[in-house]
Amino acid sequence: MEITPLFSAMDVSATGLAAQRKRMNAIAENIANVETTHTNEGGPYRRQQAVLTHDQQFSNELAEAGLEHDKLVRDDANHLRGRESEAPEDYNFGGVKANIASDPSPFREVYDPDHPDADENGMVKMPNVDIVQEMTELISASRAYEANATAFNASKGMMKKALEL
Repeated sequence: MEITPLFSAMDVSATGLAAQRKRMNAIAENIANVETTHTNEGGPYRRQQAVLTHDQQFSNELAEAGLEHDKLVRDDANHLRGRESEAPEDYNFGGVKANIASDPSPFREVYDPDHPDADENGMVKMPNVDIVQEMTELISASRAYEANATAFNASKGMMKKALEL
């Protein structure tokens, strides 16, 4: 008996954990640079955001779950395809991916003629980071991370119980 498909739920949760960790790292970087007006690129710090995307293979597996030629589908339309007719590499669920992208929103402008980065009118371009938004994003990412950890532990508990049978 092949046990690889048993770990697919854990794999999906693990990708969610990694994506939320990456999201929280971007938020921490944004908070740390909320006052950075001059970067190596020459302008103020530009807010970074995590862009979460689904893995296409994961979506394909879910879309094909309703195929009529499978004996599991005859029992319940929500079951995934059976293992008998498929190759093991078809069951590597990917879950979610996180990519970091720059936020294109405009910079904040603050009047501070004594600042070294002030223009001729005394205006300083400040990073496009809003602390309230970042803290809200951080709470959301933290809750999503907790949900993925709970799902991972639930999968682990179900596998333990299955081994006891």
